[in-house]
Amino acid sequence: MIRRCMALACAVLALTACARLLPATQQRSSQGPTAEEIWYVSVAMQNGREPNYDEKQHWRDQLDIRISAYLRQHPEDANSLQLSTFRFDYRVAAGMSKEMVLILFGPPISTTTSEADMERVARRYWPMLKGNVTEAWEYPLGWTLYFAGLRLTELTQYLPR
Repeated sequence: MIRRCMALACAVLALTACARLLPATQQRSSQGPTAEEIWYVSVAMQNGREPNYDEKQHWRDQLDIRISAYLRQHPEDANSLQLSTFRFDYRVAAGMSKEMVLILFGPPISTTTSEADMERVARRYWPMLKGNVTEAWEYPLGWTLYFAGLRLTELTQYLPR
């Protein structure tokens, strides 16, 4: 029994060591995480626990209500290319308005219009973003959303290991 425990402890230690050797997650994308992923992490960080079934269902119902209200008020977006991503996948994508992002993700952790701050969070992608973005919003899971005026144009993710 002691040998099994020691073997298990060694295996866990080895896996942990290997995970630290992996490079950081760094990506640029035209689509980001789902609203549920961001909400789930936010709830877990605030409450120290995962949301239960009733909380998930209430959140989904409220999100559907907000999306329907937005589409009634903005019929031009009801025919946009991002409609299925917004309404059915609950996922942000390049081309969405700031209001659509706020409906899906809620308020960001932080925002900036400073080029120096945007360069810091964009890391290796800054040369491609420079001059094309005017504002950045940071969200959990290392996601940063970049806007040009009122439209989302770029998304990056950085998760250190």
